[in-house]
Amino acid sequence: MSTAVWRKSSYTNGDGGDCVEVVDDLPGIVPVRDSKDPHGPAIIFPAPAWSTFVIAVKDTDLPGV
Repeated sequence: MSTAVWRKSSYTNGDGGDCVEVVDDLPGIVPVRDSKDPHGPAIIFPAPAWSTFVIAVKDTDLPGV
């Protein structure tokens, strides 16, 4: 993961809090981490599960999203 290119969520707020970062170009998996702790652990999701989650979040009227 040390050479992975991390992308910060487009929903990141301006003060740097509440951020997630993902790696988009790995086949079959999506690593996710807290941008405030870039050397901390990453959670690895199967790509279909991550896609389902992102669609659900986009389709839900959640406060702050």
